[in-house]
Amino acid sequence: MSRRVLAVVVAACMPWAAAAFTARLDDSLSPRPQVVAPQVLSEHGRPLDDMLGDAVPQYGISRFGRVEYRLATAPYVGKRARIYYVVPAPVQGLRSPAGLRMTWRGNGMFADGSARGGERRLVWSGVVRDPVMRESLDLTMEVRLSELMLRPQGGLSVESYFEIEVTR
Repeated sequence: MSRRVLAVVVAACMPWAAAAFTARLDDSLSPRPQVVAPQVLSEHGRPLDDMLGDAVPQYGISRFGRVEYRLATAPYVGKRARIYYVVPAPVQGLRSPAGLRMTWRGNGMFADGSARGGERRLVWSGVVRDPVMRESLDLTMEVRLSELMLRPQGGLSVESYFEIEVTR
């Protein structure tokens, strides 16, 4: 094999060799495995069913409050990694994932941020030190009401999750 062909083969394989390993993190140790929205308010701060005479609301907003997560990171202890908050693209009850936006505020290790359906956002980067990472997020969900497509016995259902990307 000539040096030129060998160089092309090696260059083609390098992106895979340098690629990071990504996996969904197990959060089953978390106290509240499923987050349920309390009251849904309009962008005007009033309950949706109390909007008589007001402008027609465009958005429904649910504030979940502080949600505690316990992420099983034991397989990654001692490794450099990045953790992402993921909002899935298929959102039951919505015509389009673009009709949803999750916003969070970290209470310790994780960065604040927001993401629409189908997006993931970096919330932490560093060396994993503990077999379980504990963090609380103040979560808010905003839904564009024109995107709702609710079915009987099937409300809006979103299961956000965390992914870890090991970089070394």
